[in-house]
Amino acid sequence: MALTLFEPFRAVFYTPFYAAHALGAYGAEGVDVNTVTSGADVTVSGLIAGDTDVTWGGPMRIQYTYDQQPDCAVVSFCEVVTRDPFFLVGREPKPNFEMADLMDIRLATVSEVNTPWLCLQEDLRRAGLDPDQVTRVLGNTMAENDSALRAGEIDVIQIFQPFPEQLVADGVGHIWYAAATRGATSYTTLSTLRPTLDAQRGSMLQMTRAIYRTQKWLHATADADVAATIADFFPDMPQEMLTACIARYRSLGLWGVNPILPRDGFDRLQASGHSGRLFTVGAAYKTCVDNSLAEEVIAADPPSM
Repeated sequence: MALTLFEPFRAVFYTPFYAAHALGAYGAEGVDVNTVTSGADVTVSGLIAGDTDVTWGGPMRIQYTYDQQPDCAVVSFCEVVTRDPFFLVGREPKPNFEMADLMDIRLATVSEVNTPWLCLQEDLRRAGLDPDQVTRVLGNTMAENDSALRAGEIDVIQIFQPFPEQLVADGVGHIWYAAATRGATSYTTLSTLRPTLDAQRGSMLQMTRAIYRTQKWLHATADADVAATIADFFPDMPQEMLTACIARYRSLGLWGVNPILPRDGFDRLQASGHSGRLFTVGAAYKTCVDNSLAEEVIAADPPSM
């Protein structure tokens, strides 16, 4: 029987997941996976409701869920996106950007999901600044903020690929800050419920092994070839643009080389949720992270796809 895997939304930073499908990695490991685009707001609730077996998405939402439902039993078992994929893009160049530069401009932050701002406000706090003093433009989509930046209505916008790449290519935007440069920030993992992990451990191990083999392939494959492999997932994006997006993300170390969810990335994400007042307690690392499958597949050292 096929496992259902919820995808929150379509995004270039999820490249390894699309590559796993395009390469037939799940089938090669003997597991049938049916991916459904669900929307970010139901990735975790879908697990709890029994609408999906596995989801990929952010551990931030899992922390919030534990704060609301301490017995939810959601567990992350395979990390893929190990750093923050968002950028700050301004109308004017800022080659020597510092966090203090955000205190006297109009910043349009992401409305579709809250993790990008939560992580950025933690950056501000660690720089000794008060994020509540930032002049934020709220409520617009990333596409709307892109248009506003081009029209000169906003100074800086917070966005993910391909928006930064297109703005730079068009000569109307300049990358001030790539959030990935802060270092490890656990951003996207495969997650399930603990009872599901126990009952279907073999299938979850096969999924983890498929992802690890895809990770090996990704890090050994040229950007243009990766773009060609996942092109069907982005039918409206020119191959040159997709290749440029992948190249920049790769240069920033966005994607993990193995499925381990490290403690430092977890801690940074959790600190952002705490300081941003998304949740009060969250959950301990050992409660919502299980690296045993990742450790098993790494020890087995399967071949690249």
